[in-house]
This record gives sequence, C-alpha cells and structure tokens, in this order.
Amino acid sequence: MRVVLVADAYPPLRTSGAVQLRDLARQFVLSGHEITVVVASPELATNWTIEQLDGVQVLRLRTPKFKDVGYVRRTLGEFLMPFVMRSLLKKTPVAQERWDGVIWYSPSIFFGPLIKYLKRENNCHAYLIIRDIFPEWAADMGLMGRGPVFQFFKWVANYQYEQADTIGIQSAGNAVYFDKWLTGPNRKLEVLHNWIGEAPLTECSIDLAKTGFAGRKIFVYAGNMGVAQNVAVFLELAIATAAHDDMGFVFVGRGSEFERLRAIASEKNLSNVRFFPEISPDEIPALYKQCDAGLVALDTKHRTHNIPGKFLTYMQAGLPVLAKINPGNDLEQLINSEAVGYCSTSDDVNTLQQQMADLIEDLNAEIDFRSRGQGLASRLFSSSAAVKQIATALDSQSAQH
Repeated sequence: MRVVLVADAYPPLRTSGAVQLRDLARQFVLSGHEITVVVASPELATNWTIEQLDGVQVLRLRTPKFKDVGYVRRTLGEFLMPFVMRSLLKKTPVAQERWDGVIWYSPSIFFGPLIKYLKRENNCHAYLIIRDIFPEWAADMGLMGRGPVFQFFKWVANYQYEQADTIGIQSAGNAVYFDKWLTGPNRKLEVLHNWIGEAPLTECSIDLAKTGFAGRKIFVYAGNMGVAQNVAVFLELAIATAAHDDMGFVFVGRGSEFERLRAIASEKNLSNVRFFPEISPDEIPALYKQCDAGLVALDTKHRTHNIPGKFLTYMQAGLPVLAKINPGNDLEQLINSEAVGYCSTSDDVNTLQQQMADLIEDLNAEIDFRSRGQGLASRLFSSSAAVKQIATALDSQSAQH
C-alpha cells in the first residue's frame, strides 16, 4: 500500500507527537508499505524540501508560523496552513505521485481542506488519528468559554471530521464526541491505542549519579509542562516530602510552566528536586534506566480521555507509575487492572503522598513491575499493531466502494 501521512510535527522536532509519527512512519516501511510524510514546517528557508529518512519520504512545506506564538497569530497561522500546503504541494515532484490512502494526525484541527484535496486527487479514503478532543478540552480547562470562539473552533473540527472515513480515538471514553459524525454513510469509529516504537540504544546526557541522588528512589517526569498537565501538584508533593532523603524528583522537559516551577524549587531550595531542559527523545530510555518510577500528570478538570505518550514510555522502560489524572479517565482502570502503579483522580497531595509511600514499599518488596509494564506495552501499544489496524481500515473502506 502507498500512503501519505499529513502532520504538523515531525523530527527533528522533539514533541511527543513528532516522535510518535516518526515511529509510525518507520513501522509502515518495516511492514512493507511505501509512505510519504507531508509536514508543515514554518522554519524552512525554502518553500519545500524532500528527504529520505529511514526509508520514509519526507516532504516539508513552509507554512506561516503557528507554534510558540500568541493565540491570535497561532490561530491565523493554522487556519492558513492547509491552503498554503496545498498550493506548495502542487509545485513539488510529489504532486505527481498517487496514494492508496491518506492518514492525518490531530492536533492540528485545521487540516480539513488539504485532506479533502488529497482524497479527491487520489480517489482514496482517509484515516484520522485524533489525540486531542479540541476545543472541548480547552473549554473544560477554562481556557475559553463556549461562545463564538469555541463555536468557530468546533466548526473547524467538525469540518475536519467530515473528511474522515475512519477515525481512530485513543480511548473508548471519547466515543461520545462522535455520535453525530457516525450518522454519516460508511463511517467507522474505532479505538486506536497510542503506540511506541523500539527503544533506541543511546546514552543520556543527564547523569543522575552526579546530582546527589545516589541511593534514592527517583520519580521522573519527562515531557511537556503546561496548563493541561498541572505538574505543579507533583512539586507540591516534593515540598511535602522534602524531609525524606531517600527519594528524589526529576523533571525534564519544556512548556509554559517549566520556568515557573523551576523558580519555585530554587526559591524553596529543595534538595530533593532537579529540573533539566528538554533532551532528545532517543535519550529518554537511558534516563529512565536511572529512575524507579514515572509520574503522569493530567489536570483534573479534563473531561476527555487521554492515555499520554509518556505513560507508554514508562511502560516500555518497565517503570511503575504514580498518576494524577482526571476523574473517569479510562487510564485509571488500565493502571489498576494491569497493576502497574497507583492512580489518583484528585489534586490532594496527602493522597498522592500515601500512594507514593505504597509504591516505594512495593519497590522495596521487589514487585516485578518491569515485566508487567513491558508486557502491557508490547500487547497494546506497539507501532506494528497501529500500522496493521490503520492499513486494515483503509483496505476495508476501499473494498466497500
């Protein structure tokens, strides 16, 4: 099968979405398919570039900037993005190629016009991988009301959904958001679990043995630190347990809250906390080998369901988790049923402190979290399973028409 994958992030970007899409594209190649990735790239000096990475053809198209800018500029940049990409695509050698299926990844919610063009030109079907139910989660978080701005974003998201023949959601609990879409003809909604590729064998630039944490049980958080996560509750936990010299907290990443949280830790002179800037995703497995447990943070105001990519990386590394997530999230049942850690659905630090104590007791008892986590990762969250599921959906949709 020859497929095209459309996205707004791909390495060398280090975001979790970029890494996920790299792993997916690599697996398509390993599974015997041909794949072209078309990615929005505001940083380009030219209108477009084509390169081969791990057998994947990557077409980068220069678009208006839409990341690390203000909300208004971001919205305008994302709105223009698919139209600019469509215009530039027509001028590249890739425009002469034909594909058997179109895949795209959301966020962003703005790709609808480009996907409609690609479907029409290739007379094929499209698979939407959706990871954020936007703008619903933003309204739940209080980042926007449900007035005209919300309705505009909702209209954009619905237009995107209309281009999909199959939508893969990351958790069954999110199905309620697609009841209206499912009333259309020949549409399929399915759970497409997050996935993770094979862990690379790369050294880590962070050596925790040099931080004074030797002999401690180390809890690690690696990833984005923004309003959607509310990582601050784990800093509160570190403050509450500062007198214990047998544990440490390591925060690695970036995001709108990173500097604020680091400043608080510095102001309070916390000896049990270390902050490090974002590192290459390929270094993460080597970082985790130095740690004992992973931290998962989702703001409790969320109503949508989310199984974060970092949870998968913890499982692959065999680390148990201490999770603080929103009530009703399917992730809670998964953690409990698979016995891979402890989970709280509130921001109560006392509850987290007790769960952390229980987890340390389990670690001291040498409970085999490694086998549990790695077994779960290979069973539910492999990139090969994701590729097989997407390819099967595109094949079956084609067979129906």
